[in-house]
Amino acid sequence: MNLKKTLRPIPLCLTLASAFVLTAVPGCAQESTAPAGAAESTEMSEDDKILYALGQNLGPFSLTADELATVQSGLADSVFDKDPKVDLETYGPKIQGFAQARIEAAAAVEKGLADAFLVEEGAKEGAVTSDSGLIMTEIMAGDGASPTATDTVTVHYHGTLRDGSVFDSSVDRGTPATFPLGQVIPCWTEALQKIKVGGKSRVVCPASIAYGAQGRPGIPGNAALVFEVELLGIGEAEAAEDSSGDES
Repeated sequence: MNLKKTLRPIPLCLTLASAFVLTAVPGCAQESTAPAGAAESTEMSEDDKILYALGQNLGPFSLTADELATVQSGLADSVFDKDPKVDLETYGPKIQGFAQARIEAAAAVEKGLADAFLVEEGAKEGAVTSDSGLIMTEIMAGDGASPTATDTVTVHYHGTLRDGSVFDSSVDRGTPATFPLGQVIPCWTEALQKIKVGGKSRVVCPASIAYGAQGRPGIPGNAALVFEVELLGIGEAEAAEDSSGDES
């Protein structure tokens, strides 16, 4: 997962119209991937993976089964060169507004669920809530130094949504992540400064200090995120040494 705080929003450039014709914005499809943590089939070709990513980009539309069938009907008509059932010059320009409205509606629902989840998390034994809304629970105490906001750190992390579904995990990949602490989401910048090297904590991030109302592919707008984070090292030298060592 790219934890940088300057993330591109969910790519609305991939519209239903472009899905119908499977053309138009190749760069948009290349930027998007299936949610991290999803099973990756070894039988999928590179083209299959791009086409799968194309389908994943329709996720923010929050389509019902009937609406998905309508999308499939339009796609089939385009692929098999049938006459379109609607005027694309009329309805094409309406797609982005439609998508944005769906994203906002889903984000509003998610906010209510996330707010309730945060209350529950904050009430758990050992949980400490900061002024920003960050909720931390120590899993294992470290015995080293704590980083500052200008340090580079190496960590292992496992990230889930409030329902427990995994959206990204360096632990699952078997490779620690190294990054400047001042260039990630505010939740991480704050949380890592509270962990000592060798320590591990459960970190719950409100959307306000994570990906906000816009979200990102695989992460709904207004989603609260849960991480188990282990601080392995501070500084470029330590990061390189840790990354080349045991990755268990």
